[in-house]
Amino acid sequence: MTEEKTPHPQNRPIFATEADARKGQAADAKQKPPTYAAEPALTKKSWLLIILLSFVGQVAWALENNFFNLFIQDVFNASLSDVALMVSASALTAAATTLLVGAWSDRVGKRKVFIGVGTILWGVSIIVFAYLQTISFALADTAAAAMAFGVTLTIVFDCVMTFFGSLANDSCFNAWVTDITTDKNRGKVEGVNSAMPLLAMLAVFGGAMFLMIVRPDGTVTYDYPLFFIIIGCAVIALGILVLVLMDDSAPERKRDGGYLKSVLYGFRPRSMADNKMLYLVLLAYLVFATALQVFMPYYVLYLRLPYVLGESYVFVMAPGIIIAAIFTILYGKTVDRRGFLRSVILPLVLFIAGCVVLTLFTGTAFIFAGSVLMLSGYLGAVACFGAEVRNNTPGGYVGMFQGVRIFMVVLIPMLIGPWIGSALSASSGSLGFGVVGDGFTPSSLVFLGGAVVALLTFIVLLAIRAERSKAE
Repeated sequence: MTEEKTPHPQNRPIFATEADARKGQAADAKQKPPTYAAEPALTKKSWLLIILLSFVGQVAWALENNFFNLFIQDVFNASLSDVALMVSASALTAAATTLLVGAWSDRVGKRKVFIGVGTILWGVSIIVFAYLQTISFALADTAAAAMAFGVTLTIVFDCVMTFFGSLANDSCFNAWVTDITTDKNRGKVEGVNSAMPLLAMLAVFGGAMFLMIVRPDGTVTYDYPLFFIIIGCAVIALGILVLVLMDDSAPERKRDGGYLKSVLYGFRPRSMADNKMLYLVLLAYLVFATALQVFMPYYVLYLRLPYVLGESYVFVMAPGIIIAAIFTILYGKTVDRRGFLRSVILPLVLFIAGCVVLTLFTGTAFIFAGSVLMLSGYLGAVACFGAEVRNNTPGGYVGMFQGVRIFMVVLIPMLIGPWIGSALSASSGSLGFGVVGDGFTPSSLVFLGGAVVALLTFIVLLAIRAERSKAE
């Protein structure tokens, strides 16, 4: 079936009220679709900012996701429940921030100031972590009190850092990219964006090797203060660059109703009815993201098992990430040419095939092949979903829908997926449930669970195809 592309939402007329919008849609149905002038391609400056904001932003998130947990345990002897609380609080902060700030940026009609100032403060909040140990011991009377206070400070400042990061990156940077792109280049842009999380993880782990400290007892830690200062300064420099170079997309200011109405706009039944295709795409994305979260929190832990790859896992994982990133960057152009429904199938098939290989085999060659297939499918599918979400986001409401996107493709999958993986590992005879810690051994069944959940994505794709056929 040939997929017909509709005019990009950003090109549609912006109406003063929803009632006017519905009248305009009714009028459009009685006449031929309007012809829109071709929009200019992205400038080199825009591409530079997209690449830098995406990469450096993902480096900051990779630092949080992979090293804050180690930091709070190594420096303050935090318990697993402390780690669980920090992760949960951070996820909720990210979702709430994106929801609130996205609507705010729409109402004031600005993106640049949120991205630039937010990124600078994001970097400052990362640097603060370099001094948390000094602060906690200076303000506490005993070592035990300092440890407890340090745990609290780390959790609080993790939420502060997440607030500024979500304000700048999740909310306004994503909205800015939607503002300045069209359905002619979004696949290409998302191909680049989607490759960045794993490339950033590679950069963070590679950099950490130079900051590694081996204690006298043989255990490994890191020079955390230097680590946080280096990345924090890089993020601050990026924020300054944004304020100097970025051209604000200047979306039309949305002042319909009060601020609370804007915040909740994307969760209203009327919004869902008016943007049915957007919510169907988000639902498909939610299912796929949940499949990913079934095993991704345990992926490295599994590779590090002695009977899988052991400590040499990085030499298998790193080239797999690079191959998957190259595939995704190139595949993004295919999304622009062929459309969403025809493009998303291949990445989903690769993802499921990779999960099956990782489930059944533990040999090095099989682990490498399975990882390349899974990672290529993961990044390729994210590029397809990301581009189609942007294509179906209504013009004038871009910021308001960023919170909906975070809730559906980040928060809900993170609350569901890891527990499915935990349950599968527990059922296979492995120890532990929930938060990964001492005694927890992930089973290869987590990959099978991810493959099964990913199959459910095809059901939603059939609904998208049916809805699209109905609209033709």
